[in-house]
Amino acid sequence: MKRQLLVLLALVSLLTTGAQAATTSFFSGLSGAAEVPPSASAGTGTVSIEYDHDANTLAVALDFAGLTGVTTAAHIHCCSGPGVNAAVALALTGFSTGVSAGTYSSIFDLSDPAVYSSSFLSAAGGTAGAAETALATALAGGLAYVNIHTTVSPGGEIRGDLASMRVPEPGAIALIAIGMLAMAVARHRRR
Repeated sequence: MKRQLLVLLALVSLLTTGAQAATTSFFSGLSGAAEVPPSASAGTGTVSIEYDHDANTLAVALDFAGLTGVTTAAHIHCCSGPGVNAAVALALTGFSTGVSAGTYSSIFDLSDPAVYSSSFLSAAGGTAGAAETALATALAGGLAYVNIHTTVSPGGEIRGDLASMRVPEPGAIALIAIGMLAMAVARHRRR
C-alpha cells in the first residue's frame, strides 16, 4: 500500500512541475446594449481572444448575426472600461464587409508595428513592444473591447467588453489532487 501511495504522490508531483504556457484567454458577448451610446440593434455575437506572450501573438475568433446594417469594419479598441469609448488599437484585418452575419478568425503578430493603428502605436511609445505591452495590460485590466461597425451604425452597432477567462492552472489542480490524496490516506489510517 505504501508503495502505491509513493507512486501516486510522484505522479501528482509531476503535475506541478510542467512547463506553463504564457497564454491568457479573453471573452465577450457582443450586443447593441453594450455600445456607447447604446444602439437599438438586435444583433449579437461572441468573441474569444487568446494572447500568447511568448509567441507575441493574438488569436481572435469572432461570430456575429442579426445586424441591422451591413458591416464596414471591426476593431479592438483600447484603453477604457465599459461604458466609455476608446480609440482603435488594432483593426481586424480581413474582416468581411457588406454582411449582416458571419464568422472571423485571425492570428496577429504583435511584434509587427503594422498591426496597430498609428495613433495607438504612437501613444504607446512608438514601438511594437511597447504597444503589445499596453494592449496586454489593457486586456488584463478589462480596458479593451471589440466593436463591429455597420452602415446603419458607423460608430459601432454591437460591442463586447473583453474580460479574462479564468482557467485553473495545473498547479492548482495538483494541489486539489494532493489534498484529496491526503484525505484518502487519513481515512485509510482510521480503519
